[in-house]
Amino acid sequence: MTEDEFDLLDELYFVQHFDYLKETLDWEEHRLLTTLQSLYEKSFIKCLKGPDDEIFEEIIFQIQGKQLYYLATKKGLMEHNAL
Repeated sequence: MTEDEFDLLDELYFVQHFDYLKETLDWEEHRLLTTLQSLYEKSFIKCLKGPDDEIFEEIIFQIQGKQLYYLATKKGLMEHNAL
């Protein structure tokens, strides 16, 4: 797990919108979207259309990522806490 992935997972113990993450971490959009995609591909996070509306279809982060909410998965939390 990279340092960026670790820092981002730190913010995803609760459902958070992209805008909140961008503001809180103070990262450029590309960095945040790339890190979100990496965590998603490892099944460390899940993506949601709304706070309770998980997405199960393929996500194109550079297009859809700014409108979504994110939450760490159990697998992601276990990996995060193991470090």
